[in-house]
Amino acid sequence: MSVAASLIATTMNASTPLLLAALGILVAERSGVLNLGVEGIMLMAAIVAYMGAVESGSFAVGFLAAILIGIAFALFFAIFAVGLRANQQASGLGVAIFGAGLSAYIGIPYQGAVLPERGPDGIMFLDKIPFIGEAFFSQHWIVYLSLLMIPAVWFFLYKTRAGLEVRAVGESPFSANALGYDVPLIRCCALAFSGACIGLSGAYLSLIYTPLWVEGMVAGRGWIALALVTFGTWRPFRVFLGAYLFGGMTMLQMNLQSMGISIPTQFISMAPYLATIIVLALISRNPRWIRLNMPASLGKPFIPH
Repeated sequence: MSVAASLIATTMNASTPLLLAALGILVAERSGVLNLGVEGIMLMAAIVAYMGAVESGSFAVGFLAAILIGIAFALFFAIFAVGLRANQQASGLGVAIFGAGLSAYIGIPYQGAVLPERGPDGIMFLDKIPFIGEAFFSQHWIVYLSLLMIPAVWFFLYKTRAGLEVRAVGESPFSANALGYDVPLIRCCALAFSGACIGLSGAYLSLIYTPLWVEGMVAGRGWIALALVTFGTWRPFRVFLGAYLFGGMTMLQMNLQSMGISIPTQFISMAPYLATIIVLALISRNPRWIRLNMPASLGKPFIPH
């Protein structure tokens, strides 16, 4: 029972940064913008959050700084992808490389820096319940925020006028423009929300999940979050399942190692990534399924007639 509770709790912890980033990516891609710069934005958010927390002594300052830098980098990408109508894939890769390099440079003085003391996690009284408390109610508040964001994003996209506008721009920007909608503005707003989510994801990694700063600590999670949106066929609840599947695989391999299972550590470490590749390959076997769910204008710059 204790091992099972620990596995559930660590799975929730490991899945949260993936879920936050993937939900932000989902909204941006629903507006028709493909941002491949997620890895670089997460790295910048992670170091800025760490710097903010160390220098101010407040985790709140760290999280706020990460959200702001996430929005700033997303809008920086929007200048090229939306404003200048540049190739979205090339622009995103440029942001990813720039963010990775800049985070490594400004993070040099903070390697080994000590974070301020942080209060206990969990929901008061509920975390004392045997098994259930340890498994589900002993998490940081951002874990529960990420779970609340799943129905919130679904409601926004499918039950509000603003969400309808985002989906309309992602499906047919020319039709939306003909109806009087400001396509570039809607896409920039979607990217700003995406940047805030990605920034919060990066901050969670450096402040809560692994409370330290190491160059390249995001370790491919930005790319995995991008893949999870495709895995979830651009649906919030399916993205949630994908994020928790990957997080569960990651924690399972760590638990197997701690139990002394005689499997090569390299194979165990690559298992979550291998599982993601296999699932994506299986989904890709049905291109019609992808076409039915993927926003029709994803990755295509809007050039008004």
